[in-house]
Amino acid sequence: MRPRTLSGRYARTAYLFLLPAILFFAALFYLPIGNVVATGFRTGPMADQWAGLGNYSQALADPAVRHSFLVTVVFAVLVVAGSIVLGLALALAIDQPLKGRVAFRVLLLVPYLTSVAIVGLLWRNILDPDLGVLNRVLLAAGLPGQQWLNTAPLLTIAAVTLWQSVGYTMVLFLAGLQGIPETYHEAAKIDGADAWRRFWRITLPLLAPTTLFVSVMAVISGLQAFGQAYIITGGGPGDATDLSVFHIFNVAFRTRDFGYSSAQSVLLLLVIVAFTVIQLRAGRRGEVTY
Repeated sequence: MRPRTLSGRYARTAYLFLLPAILFFAALFYLPIGNVVATGFRTGPMADQWAGLGNYSQALADPAVRHSFLVTVVFAVLVVAGSIVLGLALALAIDQPLKGRVAFRVLLLVPYLTSVAIVGLLWRNILDPDLGVLNRVLLAAGLPGQQWLNTAPLLTIAAVTLWQSVGYTMVLFLAGLQGIPETYHEAAKIDGADAWRRFWRITLPLLAPTTLFVSVMAVISGLQAFGQAYIITGGGPGDATDLSVFHIFNVAFRTRDFGYSSAQSVLLLLVIVAFTVIQLRAGRRGEVTY
């Protein structure tokens, strides 16, 4: 009986220490989510009228919602692919015994540590077609200026997002590379494997957990992107960068239809959860293969 008593005492102590965190998440995370879900079933200027599943059916049939979701998916794919390719390439480069690699890591991490608002304002000023720094440099070099925010705007904000986040991705891949035992590469060298084959047969498979984590986080971040479209392009030109969260923001605070915007938020949450589950299951199957 004594071990059970001690175990129960330890459990109560543990829950006591966890209580502040539980209350914090309940007040600032779970309760707001529950409020959004409840609001999604209502309509009217003050979301005071019962609508049932009307908001959800309307959102699923709304061409503007489908367009914003398609734009968001394309944006997320660009960010995920760029994060994996560039992050891994930079990690491989910095993993070599080069001078100044510590300073290079710091420089790559500075954008990630900067808020989205500051990064957005910075790049909006750089890419402005009339007053932007980049066009001034081109004109000074005798080259014509470009409409950076009107030509391939979705690619532009994806590139800005990638510029900001690639340092973090690089650090994750660098940690994964340094966790691979050097004996594997030494054994492969003895067997006559060149650097390219060692990368495909040893490095890449052993980086599968890191690649899975990077892809999951990049998908979640890409599907929730807002500041890039709001600050840099304003959703334009037209609706070319009308990302889902930006569209939900406009529905909520410009048309004041909080019930409809809440329903769209819940649908986006379900999509993010579905993508995450699919990625995690695919990653587990890949780990079994390796």
